[in-house]
Amino acid sequence: MVETLSGRARELFAPLGPSYDRYARLLSFGQDPLWRRFLVSRLPVGPDDLVVDVATGTAAVALELVRQKGCSVVGVDQSAEMLDEARRRIETKRVRLVEASANELPFEDASFDGLTAAYLLRYLDDLPAGLRELARVLRPGATAALLDFGVPPAPVPRAAWNLYVDLGLPLLGRAISPGWHEVGRFLGGSIRAFDARWPVPRLLQAWREAGFDDPQARRLSVGGCLVVWARRR
Repeated sequence: MVETLSGRARELFAPLGPSYDRYARLLSFGQDPLWRRFLVSRLPVGPDDLVVDVATGTAAVALELVRQKGCSVVGVDQSAEMLDEARRRIETKRVRLVEASANELPFEDASFDGLTAAYLLRYLDDLPAGLRELARVLRPGATAALLDFGVPPAPVPRAAWNLYVDLGLPLLGRAISPGWHEVGRFLGGSIRAFDARWPVPRLLQAWREAGFDDPQARRLSVGGCLVVWARRR
């Protein structure tokens, strides 16, 4: 049986819920929380709005949405283990959790006033179809914002990035646990493959074809993170 990208993601990250936020911060040199805050800042939503956070994991973005915007959030993830960890962390009634795949969201058309997703793009089994599914659940004019890792375009940052993902990440992961070692070995190739297949101009065109207007992209941390956001047509 051919393993899907989403299935590989679930296999890798499901056991890591209790340690995920701590080591995501450590392994990104403290950048991960900054990226998530910027992601949330792209959504023009408020206390009366309902946002869906896809691939919510431990609900870090969902909780940032509540803190920064005061909105209500439905957090969706395919991993029951990650959602168990999220439930332990949530202390607000403004966040509701749903176990489901991003490829088939269990919601009616035009259900939400905004959408966020961290580290989802690379794991969509069919990116154009996945983007159309995200667009489907948004009301016209609502904003979707997604972040993922990127490959720095400038030569010097790229050389440093290559060294880190090829040597540093696997070594640090091994020092943490076998599960994080697997993640450290996997990430570099996964990020490079996505960057090669979906360079930013082609990625923004895929957003347009999926039903979004005026897609924009911002590289953060000299290109180690890419945030894309757009309005539902």
